[in-house]
Amino acid sequence: MIERRAAALDRVFQALADPTRRAMLRRLSKSEQSIGELAAPFRMTFAAASKHVKVLERARLLRRRVEGRSHFCRLEPAPLAAANGWLRFYERFWTDQLDALDAALRSEDAEAVISSGKKGAST
Repeated sequence: MIERRAAALDRVFQALADPTRRAMLRRLSKSEQSIGELAAPFRMTFAAASKHVKVLERARLLRRRVEGRSHFCRLEPAPLAAANGWLRFYERFWTDQLDALDAALRSEDAEAVISSGKKGAST
């Protein structure tokens, strides 16, 4: 079960690694799109767009329905929620690091103000 979840998460991150696929998902977040509509902004062929769609499908990030010769895609947000959940676990690590950096910078700024005040008082 855990291996299956890990493999599914791997497919999501693999799909999200490509900027074209991320842009396609963004468009799908607004409305259902045909593969031709997804391909249009990238000046790519239907075949090239279809390959991207297949990667997104394998990651279960979209669903495709066929009406005659037209293929329509819609976003499936559940895998994105799973990826977000995985990332949120690690968020505390970078938040802690950023908080420590902020504290160090504020301390340096305070010391600089105190130092510049002492120099002004002694002249």
